[in-house]
Amino acid sequence: MSSRVLSESIRTLGGVGDRRAEVLEAHGIAALNDLVTWYPRKYLDRTNVVPIGKIHGDVGAVTVVGTVKVKGSIPGRRGRRYELVVADASGVLTCVWFKRVKWVESVFKTGQQVAFHGKVSKYGGGWSMPHPEFDLLDEKGPALDTGRIIAVYPGHAAFEEVGLTSRTFRRMLHALIRDRGEEWTDNLPATLVSQLALMEGRVARRAIHFPKSQEELDHARRRLKFEELFFFQLMMAAVRGRVKREAGPELVTGGTLVTSFLDDALPFRLTAAQEQALADIRSDVGSSSRMNRLLQGDVGSGKTVIAAAAALMAADSGYQAAFLAPTEILAEQHARTLVGLLEPLGVRVGLLTGSTPTAVRRDTLTGLADGSVSIVVGTHAVIQEGVAFRSLGLCVVDEQHRFGVEQRAVLYEKGERPHVLLMSATPIPRSLALTLYGDLDVTVMRERPPGRQPIETVLLWDSRREELHALLRRELAAGRQAYVVYPLVAESETLDLKDAESGFAELSAAFPDAGVDLVHGRMKSAEKEAAMARFVAGETGILVSTTVIEVGVDVPNASVMVIEHAERFGLSQLHQLRGRVGRGVHASTCVLMSDFKRSADARTRLEAMTRTEDGFELSEIDLRIRGAGDFFGTRQSGLPAFRLADLAEDGELLDAARSAARRLLDLDPALRQSVHLPTREWFETFILPDGLKKAGIG
Repeated sequence: MSSRVLSESIRTLGGVGDRRAEVLEAHGIAALNDLVTWYPRKYLDRTNVVPIGKIHGDVGAVTVVGTVKVKGSIPGRRGRRYELVVADASGVLTCVWFKRVKWVESVFKTGQQVAFHGKVSKYGGGWSMPHPEFDLLDEKGPALDTGRIIAVYPGHAAFEEVGLTSRTFRRMLHALIRDRGEEWTDNLPATLVSQLALMEGRVARRAIHFPKSQEELDHARRRLKFEELFFFQLMMAAVRGRVKREAGPELVTGGTLVTSFLDDALPFRLTAAQEQALADIRSDVGSSSRMNRLLQGDVGSGKTVIAAAAALMAADSGYQAAFLAPTEILAEQHARTLVGLLEPLGVRVGLLTGSTPTAVRRDTLTGLADGSVSIVVGTHAVIQEGVAFRSLGLCVVDEQHRFGVEQRAVLYEKGERPHVLLMSATPIPRSLALTLYGDLDVTVMRERPPGRQPIETVLLWDSRREELHALLRRELAAGRQAYVVYPLVAESETLDLKDAESGFAELSAAFPDAGVDLVHGRMKSAEKEAAMARFVAGETGILVSTTVIEVGVDVPNASVMVIEHAERFGLSQLHQLRGRVGRGVHASTCVLMSDFKRSADARTRLEAMTRTEDGFELSEIDLRIRGAGDFFGTRQSGLPAFRLADLAEDGELLDAARSAARRLLDLDPALRQSVHLPTREWFETFILPDGLKKAGIG
């Protein structure tokens, strides 16, 4: 398909004036390709026309074809309505409109052949069809609303104001395909289309909007789903190839510091999973190419120790390392851990956050510039604030699942092309990993270090709340601490849910001697961090919170996690919250408080939580239940917004797309061969974000 044609403005299409164009552009339909990919939200089968005389009470929505006999505007108590009587050989039907009466009145003429579609109801002694969709069969050109499978498009109030109905979209698209369709060339190589038995692109784009049969529609959807997945994987493979072709600092992988750390400083032996992760990193940083690896491990799998070993490889080689975290609280936690592990080896660790005192910050910046600070820990802003390193050799980024490929590309351009190690404690299914992290090499750590306590997960409802209070009293009396998480910050007028502020008041009254604190996202940063610091220090026994502690501090003394209205959370969130406990030597419990009214999906999620602690198993269940679009919720910024492809259902197509994209770039890395130029043109015009273009990808 020619990108030149479809990159033209929507304003070039007949029937799209300035007012309609402004509304369309406001909803992301600025170019002709945006219109072509404004896919239907559903389809109506209008291939069967029902004689009026065959209509009966339970017929539902029907299509009828008849001749206009009588029409007229009728006054009423609520304004004028428009009635039209249509007849065929078997009977008579009254169609009625209560809105847009003037416009409807101008459309019809007595004696016209018209097809109507809508729901019917009894009206006087006959049948009525209020606000039907219609097709004027006397018009020149095809009937787009009758006798076929017709598309129904997403609607908005703003669309209605300028007459952008599904009927209008069908006419706009039909005109575009009729007038410009012959100019479109396929954006996939012909050999690939043939090998995978895909529908030709031009045919698929017509059939997705105007299918001749359900079978043709299925073939069109398969082709266009593959296309979405293929071009995204092509982008990922291009980024991966670019980074792999760049030289990175060649690090010593068995130097004095890392050997002393692994053999003498650690109070435990590495697990087999940790050993494999370390071997992968050694292979990367010891080569002439840059490391571009994701270290994905469940909560408590020991990723930080591996990151520390990688940082020591940089230090052994005369380079520095930056350890980046998404929040100040997590950065401070990592700094404490790394100071405890590495400063006994003579390695200086610095901390840079917004809360770092000016004098300490100045000293750390000086140490980074002269090389006396080997490792700096901070938020992601450390790399973006012009901090001067003497020789940055490694960037470790924690909780990488919040970043997409475009954000990673910015990181790749920093400094002197340092090695990049990304870490995520969010287990995700294989199909999502291939999509989100297609530009990365991936190491998965599923094994838990020895000594980590199993977490008992129990499901309770409100009538058993006294059992919960008894558990909290026992653990608090033993010197332990507890989290209690709520879905809402404050009481809602529309949702019958418990909230953190009310829960804080109730728990403060129920446990007056425990010390109860509150943390939520509406608090000022300083207040929130002070409350967290008190909990970390053991000054409070119960921390009431929203999900802001989902990725949070490490409190080994916390042994109870209570999740109120657990049915409101996805499995990924529930598992992350559960991972806040069981981090020390104490037996721990996660209590899922739930409502009797939970749905079948919620029941499946909660029962899975009580059955397994394996985050990867839970992630596959979660994906099947919720679908990819809602897997991460609003927290996820890296997942592409596929219009048709569903990563929960289209794993086979994803594998084929990934293999095809990599084969194509292996054969023609720059897509310069003439047979690949339409693919390159489409990729650069419609797929590649500006951020990646600036980074030299494509």
